[in-house]
Amino acid sequence: MSLVFYMIACLLFLTSVCGYIIVRIRLCPRNDPELDDYYYEVEEQHPAYARYLKWSRITLIGMIVSALMLLMTRVF
Repeated sequence: MSLVFYMIACLLFLTSVCGYIIVRIRLCPRNDPELDDYYYEVEEQHPAYARYLKWSRITLIGMIVSALMLLMTRVF
């Protein structure tokens, strides 16, 4: 049973790392003058920046969950 969790955790971790790299490369807003016009308190409402934050958080949570699963399979 732990082998199954280990394989799932490895797959989830690799997928999350690749997804995070893709998010950082493709979705990261680059020197957008429109984004500079937003006040720092409401810049999260900018559609491109909000999409970047959402996918960045999803991939980071996936990495954390998979790392915990890997730890659990090694401990138990």
